Amino acid sequence: MRIGELSRRTGVHAHQLRYYEAQGLLEAERRANGYRDYDESAVLRVKQIRHLLGAGLSSEDIAYVLPCAVGETPELPGCTELLTAMRSRLQRLEDQMHQLARSRDALNLYIDAAERTGSEGYPPFAAGAEAEAVENAGPESVPA
Repeated sequence: MRIGELSRRTGVHAHQLRYYEAQGLLEAERRANGYRDYDESAVLRVKQIRHLLGAGLSSEDIAYVLPCAVGETPELPGCTELLTAMRSRLQRLEDQMHQLARSRDALNLYIDAAERTGSEGYPPFAAGAEAEAVENAGPESVPA
């Protein structure tokens, strides 16, 4: 099947399918005219990729686990290497969530402090380069 049909059958845009192919997650034969030709198994493969992306795995992670995937959801065997890779990804997600929580808490402190002072006539929120400098300051610069 051509890329347009695979896109229709999976609900995934053609540019995403080309990206999956470039990442080594999806394979296509090339016709003499250069068109991609996918076999029927590509439908299942794309559905597996979408589920794994939904679990927060990167395309690199998916390339590692995809050969072991069984079924649409997919199910993955509990081999040591696979579990280690998935636990590593889970830890990265936990770290990101912790960082976001710290940023949220710091921002709430600033909002609370600003609401308590109730200053009138403060200039509009920083724009352009000033806003970028504020964004790049990060939560490390926020007093605890």
